[in-house]
Amino acid sequence: MSSGFPIAVSVLTGFLGAGKTTLLNRLLRDPALADTAVIINEFGEVAIDHLLVEQASDGIIQLSDGCLCCTVRGELVDTLADLVDRLQTGRIARLARVVIETTGLADPAPVLQSIMAHPALVEAFRLDGVITLVDAVNGDATLDAHVEAVKQAAVADRIVLTKADLATDPRDVEALRARLRQINPGAELLDAGDRRTDAAALFDCGLYNPATKSADVRRWLGEEAAHDHHHHDDHDHGDHDHDHDHRHDSRVRSYSLVHDGPVPFSAIEMFLDLLRSAHGERLLRMKGVIELLEDPSRPLVVHGVQKTLHPPARLPSWPDGQRGTRLVLITLDMPEDYVRRLFAAFTNRPSIDSPDRAALENNPLAIAGR
Repeated sequence: MSSGFPIAVSVLTGFLGAGKTTLLNRLLRDPALADTAVIINEFGEVAIDHLLVEQASDGIIQLSDGCLCCTVRGELVDTLADLVDRLQTGRIARLARVVIETTGLADPAPVLQSIMAHPALVEAFRLDGVITLVDAVNGDATLDAHVEAVKQAAVADRIVLTKADLATDPRDVEALRARLRQINPGAELLDAGDRRTDAAALFDCGLYNPATKSADVRRWLGEEAAHDHHHHDDHDHGDHDHDHDHRHDSRVRSYSLVHDGPVPFSAIEMFLDLLRSAHGERLLRMKGVIELLEDPSRPLVVHGVQKTLHPPARLPSWPDGQRGTRLVLITLDMPEDYVRRLFAAFTNRPSIDSPDRAALENNPLAIAGR
């Protein structure tokens, strides 16, 4: 691969009517998105402004500012591979980013897995983040009725609230904000109507901060947003007790696993393998940094979606000075107690009673059925 790789990929999702078309058209005018390819499902579903269109061929629309739009022809993998081929053969001069717009009914997990699991694509692309749009007028009812909408919000790095100006009661909008913070405390919550919600605010939410060219672990893990959320709950919990009674929300959990000190690579590898094999479909997303016993000075970065684990990467050093293991999990219908007990067994922490712990160390699979 050439120096232009890996290319940042952002996934834009949101339920039907959330406003993805409007946001896409606005973003395509942003100079920050020059040299960007936008992959959409059907041109008929997303009305790209005609003034922006310069030429079209083979499913690729060349926009006047140099952006590209292309439809998913067959598999998403084929479309991404075609973009790489165009770049390598000079048919595309430069490609800095790819934005993939999913259908309103889509679970974003297969899109993320396509990027993370394909042996060739994982060399050419890196997942920057997931941006989920939520309609302020209908979002509450949509979250009630469709677990897919809850999953879209749960896996997001950025949640964008749209149509807030059309809501009849501002209190309903604030209740929806509180609900979204409950579903995904680690995501940054933005307003589409705010002029500051531009490409710079929406993108570049991956591990590396483009401004400093260094890893920003706390921001990537969503620890700052999660901390603000817990602080918010301490003051306002009484006002939003009804949020916990929604049909699908209680099925989603976001929590952290923390271990001070290094962990053998074999232990963390077995923990991740067992977690994915026993409950992989319920693991919506996982991010983490791990201090390895074999080389404590270089943290291991892990990123997973359901049963798919991105090839682990190593950072040259600890960017924030905070060592140890930090895993952030977003799960659906997964027993949190099971995960914590399993993690404790493999990190040798005395958080479970001795007989159970001894049994797990001799037979880690014993916990899988619990």
